[in-house]
Amino acid sequence: MQESLLERISKELALPVGKVKATAALLDAGATVPFLARYRKEATGGLDEVAIISIRDRLEKLRELEKRRKAILSSLEEQGKLTDELKAAVLSAPTLAVLEDIYLPYRPKRRTRAVIAREKGLEPLARTIFDQQDTVDPEREAERFLDPEKGVSTVEQALSGARDIIAEWVNENAEARSDLRTLYEKKALVKSHLAPGKEKEAAKYKDYFEW
Repeated sequence: MQESLLERISKELALPVGKVKATAALLDAGATVPFLARYRKEATGGLDEVAIISIRDRLEKLRELEKRRKAILSSLEEQGKLTDELKAAVLSAPTLAVLEDIYLPYRPKRRTRAVIAREKGLEPLARTIFDQQDTVDPEREAERFLDPEKGVSTVEQALSGARDIIAEWVNENAEARSDLRTLYEKKALVKSHLAPGKEKEAAKYKDYFEW
């Protein structure tokens, strides 16, 4: 595993694999970046601090990714949900974000509003609405799911529960999450405002009070 990670870093950073391996070994042995850049040039092949930091940071991220990948595979296997297709998706996930998106539908759930709505028998209503058929009237469909004993006394309560379930489906859809992440990276606008009464406490961030 270590070997494949170092080869990947070599390709990503366009550095000779021998230099990457030597640098990683020294970092693992406890050497600091300044020490390597100044005193171990013969071992690192003359890499500067920027290159050494890039190797260190990328190796840490890839190790974290592999550790999480292993934990997710173990969890899926324990749940009895590890299909060949799902395993292939987990093994090929290139980033931690993509890996977590794949795992999200299988992550043990808290007692969410969607879970409560399912307990009230509203998932079939959610599926009917989600299909978006022109001939379907959501309010009329919702009437079929009224059950005061389950806490569904009105059409709006039924529709609200169905919306909670649909929201969870969309949230757990890896493709939807990826598309939204890309949209935010390209189009998002970030604004910052000073919280009332925090002028002194945030003085060193004055440039960002209205940014």
